[in-house]
Amino acid sequence: MVTHIKKKRLRLYKDRLNIILDIAQTINEDHTIEDLLGEFEILLREELEVGKVLVFTYSNNEWKNLLISGVSEEEAARIDVVEDLLHYNTIENITISHPPKLKGFDAVIPLFHRFSPIGFVLIGDIEEEQQGISPTIKHLKLIQIISNLIIVFIENKRMQQELLEQEAIKREMELASRIQNQLIPGEDEFPKSSQINIKTLYYPHYGVGGDYYDIMQLSRNTIGFCIADVSGKGISAAMLMSNFQAVIRSLFSSRINLKKLIHKLNARVNESANNEKFITLFIGRYNLRTKKLSYVNAGHLPPLLFDNRKGQLFDLDKGCIGLGMLDYIPSIEVGHVHVGKGSKLIAFTDGLVEHEQDNQIESGQSDIEKVISNTSNIEGNIEEIKDLISQYLEMGAIFDDISLIGMEFLK
Repeated sequence: MVTHIKKKRLRLYKDRLNIILDIAQTINEDHTIEDLLGEFEILLREELEVGKVLVFTYSNNEWKNLLISGVSEEEAARIDVVEDLLHYNTIENITISHPPKLKGFDAVIPLFHRFSPIGFVLIGDIEEEQQGISPTIKHLKLIQIISNLIIVFIENKRMQQELLEQEAIKREMELASRIQNQLIPGEDEFPKSSQINIKTLYYPHYGVGGDYYDIMQLSRNTIGFCIADVSGKGISAAMLMSNFQAVIRSLFSSRINLKKLIHKLNARVNESANNEKFITLFIGRYNLRTKKLSYVNAGHLPPLLFDNRKGQLFDLDKGCIGLGMLDYIPSIEVGHVHVGKGSKLIAFTDGLVEHEQDNQIESGQSDIEKVISNTSNIEGNIEEIKDLISQYLEMGAIFDDISLIGMEFLK
């Protein structure tokens, strides 16, 4: 025969089971974290008569306060999880001797996932003088079970969101990579001339580079070329550079004034980038008949020109600030150089000469200067540079994309 006490106990177990099933059903219905926390708060306060609730969770390498109920934000802010809670490994009743910052709470419930703490729940009564067993103590095990369900759900939700974000980033990078690869011309697309030998090198360190170069036949006797680097990475940088390439190809001609061209390019970059990005650019125009090179260096690393007859190395540094840095570029200087027979030129992005050593950025430009300052042809120089890049890679010193244009002036 079932006694009254057994019936009461059975009913209590049944009520607790129904509570757990209701929470589990809410989780399975994939509600938002905010909705689930709202259900949790209502359950604790109205059904289990818990007056105070604080929920802390660990995500993105920091502890955050996820739920505050029956407690002021000032009281909650005084609690430091690392100092005040992290030493609790099991449920602990703190009604007898409250730690100073936990005064007003009756129990600490630590929550773990794969043996690592991922949450803490603090519960307490509002009416401390009430008679009988405190609801927080009476329902302690049930609250722990429900809290575990909810915190694990939140952790899984966070991990799921991270996976979605990683997948989105992966798709974005793949798209940006395709765009970037379409921008970089192959050597079969370069102008053909017996007077000049052109070689290039492209190494996108992150799969998606912010680098771009191009070489164009502007007229029968004129070759145009440029190398550029956009600030930032990813799809936005690739889209900006794609638009920039289209603008250059539409505006760059054998007759356009280079100052006028730079002003137009600057305006287009400002329109496209909304002051969020900028582009460094070196753009040059070489006349095969007069052997004259005219250029503008817009904030880019100066290309190196080696005069083989004189044995001298020159920096091509005349120009202006980078594109998109200001609405209007106040001063532009156009450089003019007569290129002698046998001279060589290399234009490159900063990934080639900036290396990381012991958490410091060091310049390797002197290595490149030595490579080009010899009598080897441009193919030999490029092979030497490839060897240097291999050495830097083995050292783990390269941290950016590398692009390079090499030219040898044969006649």
